[in-house]
Amino acid sequence: MSTAGRGRLRALGLVLPLLLFILVTFVAPLATMLLRSIHEPAVADALPETVAALGEWDGEGLPPEAAYEALARELVRARGERTLGKVAGAVNRVRSGLRSVFTRTARDLRDVGAGPWRDVLEGIDPAWAEPATWHAVRQTGQRFTSRHYLNALDLQRMPDGSVARQPEERRIYVSLLWRTLLVSAVITVLCLLLGYPVAHLIAHAPERRANVLLALVLIPFWTSLLVRTTAWIVLLQTQGVINDLLVAVGLVGDDGRLAMIYNMTGTIIAMTHVLLPFMVLPLYSVMRAIPGQYMSAASSLGATPAQAFFRVYWPQTLPGVGAGSLLVFILAIGYYITPALVGGSKGQLISNMVAYHMQTSLNWGLAAALGGILLAGVLALYMLYDRLVGVERLSLG
Repeated sequence: MSTAGRGRLRALGLVLPLLLFILVTFVAPLATMLLRSIHEPAVADALPETVAALGEWDGEGLPPEAAYEALARELVRARGERTLGKVAGAVNRVRSGLRSVFTRTARDLRDVGAGPWRDVLEGIDPAWAEPATWHAVRQTGQRFTSRHYLNALDLQRMPDGSVARQPEERRIYVSLLWRTLLVSAVITVLCLLLGYPVAHLIAHAPERRANVLLALVLIPFWTSLLVRTTAWIVLLQTQGVINDLLVAVGLVGDDGRLAMIYNMTGTIIAMTHVLLPFMVLPLYSVMRAIPGQYMSAASSLGATPAQAFFRVYWPQTLPGVGAGSLLVFILAIGYYITPALVGGSKGQLISNMVAYHMQTSLNWGLAAALGGILLAGVLALYMLYDRLVGVERLSLG
């Protein structure tokens, strides 16, 4: 083997552990999430004959007797194989109330010897005489489906195959997604307004003072996120430090204390504090590389301080502004712990709904679809930034 070939193998050997780490911890979970958002085989695996019989049904009226017979046989088998819970849960997500119908039917079928199965099933539960029940079974019997993405966009597929909006009381995800984007944009702007002068101060301070200021900025990284969030609860609550201070100086009355916690105000304040360092550090890394003589030269040429800033200094800091804004916005979109602790019911973001479906409702397909939509939004934002500013100008220090 040539020297160049051995060099390539040696380089591959050095990089291989990192590639495997990225594959196992990032690529594989991401691919699994995207697959789960469109692949739900529970009903198709447990009720294959029923799904096949419903495939020949035109959707008008009730399905043929063969579908009733196949369902009766497969429900008993699913109960014995302990897969009935997954089937009932999947169908119940499409049509509420069917979980109990499935479990009751499978239990009562043990004592039934023969058909006609349509009369048997309708005798156990009248839901089997409703076409909507069978449409729900046929819809969940698809192994690959867009149902979760439709639900994530507050849409639904009708029995005739058309797509329509969910009933008004079930339209929650689109409004929550817009709220997440709006809150993330507000937090990004606040972090820029607060972080820009802080980064400028650190970048132009003497070295010893700059080190102290930089350490103060980095303190949040050295403190537990849970501790920081809990501290804001102590500060912002109705009987908290900030309200007590406002009452003491006479800005508000004791009976007019401000509600700054368990709402969107608390979410924005706490998340801005947590994410501020992610704005300051990219700005600082760019600002410290800008020679101070540029502003002096602009002043000597007759520019006012405002003109010198906006025409000389500000354009040179745009790579840091873009990097910090992109970083803060992307992190804010996916934040979960802080909104969950300080947001209450009015300060929740889309990430809290993803966590709910992962941990409580166990609707992993919908959670994966919501995550996929967030991923698509982040990629679109990245592409927009690349088109308008250029990724090559992005600087993280």
